[in-house]
Amino acid sequence: MEKGKSARQAVEISLKKLNLNADRNFKSSRLISSLHSSKLRIEKTKPPSLVSLCLGVIGRHLEEIIEDLSEIAVNFPADIKIPLAAIARRRKLLNDDVIISLADSSWEILDLSGSDVSDFGLAKVAEMCKSLRAVDISQCKKITANGVSELVRHCHSLETMRCGGCPSSESTARRCLGILKPKLNDVEGDSWEELDTMEIGHGAQSLRWLVWPKIDEDTLEMLSAECPRIIVNPKPSLFGFKGTEVPREAFPDVALDDPIVEDIDPKTWSICRSMPKAMSPSLSSANELSIAEKFRLAFVERDTRLAPKRAKNARQHQRRAEREWMMTSTRAKALALASKATKSLHGRS
Repeated sequence: MEKGKSARQAVEISLKKLNLNADRNFKSSRLISSLHSSKLRIEKTKPPSLVSLCLGVIGRHLEEIIEDLSEIAVNFPADIKIPLAAIARRRKLLNDDVIISLADSSWEILDLSGSDVSDFGLAKVAEMCKSLRAVDISQCKKITANGVSELVRHCHSLETMRCGGCPSSESTARRCLGILKPKLNDVEGDSWEELDTMEIGHGAQSLRWLVWPKIDEDTLEMLSAECPRIIVNPKPSLFGFKGTEVPREAFPDVALDDPIVEDIDPKTWSICRSMPKAMSPSLSSANELSIAEKFRLAFVERDTRLAPKRAKNARQHQRRAEREWMMTSTRAKALALASKATKSLHGRS
């Protein structure tokens, strides 16, 4: 019996030592960790700034002010102009007039990819923005070697250039190789040590990174041999390229102006406007009122709506004027007393 009791007591003690709430503790710890992670996500998600919200509103209605943008954008600061240019590019509204109206001398990047900007617009912007470090002209059908030549001539700090992406831009890139490579103006000298800077420096002197995804092997080999300083299509690496850190602008998988619009709602440039229903010219012209007639009808409607209020205000003004006249004029007081006396006499009779 004693052995049975001792065995039972041992079993009871072992059962008490067991953690029967292990699963519950595991669930609670997992819940706490999930709540903590969700809290971190909430903390990381910051509300958009007032400037970003205003830029989103302007971007949604950009086509309505684009004709007067040259006058409106004069008073805009540089950090407002460049997001508007990025929004206009995403909304397929970027052309020579828009980019010239928004260009600012403090710009260091210029993303024209897929836009309607031509050589004229690029030359004007390069003339105004001489501190440009990175330029994207990929998929620009209207930009030729002439525009790139003006860009190189004005922007001596240009380090990164993106090109290609469409047949026209591919052709422009091939024609620009002679512009991008540095050349010697004086090849008959006895020694290069005797040449000055103007005779040595010609072409894109500061260009370091060239993003051209569909460059052919012959062009790549020729460019690497004649100008090894220009790195074509650098690959992302933790150690950089030959000890040199590759800038973000040299990676083709990210848009050049993405950091500029990261706080703006993407719905700003993904607006799907419904096309108006087609109407026959005769029906639309017969039913459509002229602008003058619309203004006239609006004025008549407003005048009719405010007529009772004007009449009420006129009556109040008249009564107020009569009271003031009676309070200030003794003759008016006498007339008022006489009229009251007359009324009382007539009432008695």
